[in-house]
Amino acid sequence: MNPSELKIIVQEKYGKIASSDEASSGSCGCTPACCSTEGISTFNESYDHLSGYLPDADLSLGCGIPVEYASVRPGDRVLDLGSGAGNDCFVARALTGETGHVTGLDFTEQMLLKAEENRKKLGYTNVEFVRGDIEMMPFPDNSYDVVLSNCVLNLVPDKQKAFSEIFRVLKGGGHFTVSDVVIKGTLSDRARSDAELYAGCVSGASTMEQYLGFIQHYGFTDIKIHKQKKIELPDGILDPSENNEGNGVYSITISAIKP
Repeated sequence: MNPSELKIIVQEKYGKIASSDEASSGSCGCTPACCSTEGISTFNESYDHLSGYLPDADLSLGCGIPVEYASVRPGDRVLDLGSGAGNDCFVARALTGETGHVTGLDFTEQMLLKAEENRKKLGYTNVEFVRGDIEMMPFPDNSYDVVLSNCVLNLVPDKQKAFSEIFRVLKGGGHFTVSDVVIKGTLSDRARSDAELYAGCVSGASTMEQYLGFIQHYGFTDIKIHKQKKIELPDGILDPSENNEGNGVYSITISAIKP
């Protein structure tokens, strides 16, 4: 599939999640119950202990809690990539306070509508949701102090372009903190070609080495992996011809600074 076809698959899947009862069950998205391969453990982590948490905005689609490591400060301008129903945005808003500003970027119309409904429930005037593509963000250079993302960059076909855009929109001295999915080892041919696994955050993931390479290429500094967690896999996901000891699919939370 070409990048445009992959984006359509992702939009259709996440649009369906946003507009159906599946969203509240935590059974889709970056959890594998909607994938054609059964038996992968769920990725998401609980936000219910965090200030600003709104259950209606939590569709259980993440693979970490990036905002816990993002050092968001009062007054910061924060951008959340792939903002979904607004979960990370509202938690970030609790940290920026009334003097800050939080922007959520998503390219799925149904998700944006759901996020806006949730924003109205909370009455926030300094949170906004914008439709756009992570590979070509509709924002000026040097606009944000912090960029967040939760289990979304693995769904972007051109990850190098995504990190280029993150670098562009961050202010000098700003930083990103993202939770994402990476591969250690090699996916099987079947897993790489499975569109449902792509939309479920597995077959679209880069290797750990590639991921770090994208970040280093654009000159980010102070790269830190705060957390990594191995995801239990069924047979057939990794290439059986390799020695797969220690290999697998991992959720990671990583940050870096724009000089």
